[in-house]
Amino acid sequence: MRIRKPFAVAFTGLILISAAAGFSPPDYTIPTYKQSDKALHFVAFLLLTFTFYWILETARRKVLQLTFTVCTIGLGCASEIVQGLLPIHRDFDYYDIVANVSGSLLALAVCNWYHKRMLERKRAARGYTVVAGEEDRDIELGEHLGGQESGVVRPTVDQELDRWDENAEDWDTTEPEPANGKALDEGGDLGDSKKRDE
Repeated sequence: MRIRKPFAVAFTGLILISAAAGFSPPDYTIPTYKQSDKALHFVAFLLLTFTFYWILETARRKVLQLTFTVCTIGLGCASEIVQGLLPIHRDFDYYDIVANVSGSLLALAVCNWYHKRMLERKRAARGYTVVAGEEDRDIELGEHLGGQESGVVRPTVDQELDRWDENAEDWDTTEPEPANGKALDEGGDLGDSKKRDE
């Protein structure tokens, strides 16, 4: 896992600017250009999530889960709760959370899409392509196999009885082989033949 330093520096700068703006007393005002406070929340969390997503170079799923947890849930929701609890005379606003989460989710969706596309291009450049054939079926999942059967197919009892021949012998011989190579007497058993040999 490698850290991309330009994105880490950009995220640190953005988080400091956002914290200064979000946790400042109400008498400190941000220059306005007839924009909504919610638009600032949306853009701030769009940029925060975008930069955080590209900090770590690791598996796409891990980055997605970590970014969702840290930016969308952690920063997006918790920042408004903390802002309402601190004695800075700022009010808790549900619509700020909606704007934070919306901006974060949009950035997360775009980054995830681009990351997936980037990985597919790397695989294609290395020669890892799909095997030629019908791409809409998945043989490993057993889709569209037709008449192919899976596993061992055992005949039913009726099929076994239909093929059974009463005159066929089941074994080569019906008598057990003697232990010492000599045939057994008709009425005796194996124990008797051992006694006679001694």
